[in-house]
Amino acid sequence: MISKQELSGAVIKIIEHQMKKNQPKETKITFNRLVESGITPSNAKKYIGQCVAVEIYDILTNQVPFNEQRYVENLKKLPQEPVG
Repeated sequence: MISKQELSGAVIKIIEHQMKKNQPKETKITFNRLVESGITPSNAKKYIGQCVAVEIYDILTNQVPFNEQRYVENLKKLPQEPVG
């Protein structure tokens, strides 16, 4: 069984990979926007991680592909809580 810490680390790696590859570009844009608004880089990744978690949950629960459109819409609404 995966621990909460391992899962959090995996989500952070997903975010960092998205920012490094600039795919989707909105991940890096959102990260920069949150940091510029005064949110710490660590907390900005946690906010983005909520959006990642929504997508992971949907993929695993409903056996559906990654919904990039919803992911991007949720990123744009941060720091509001994302919707599934």
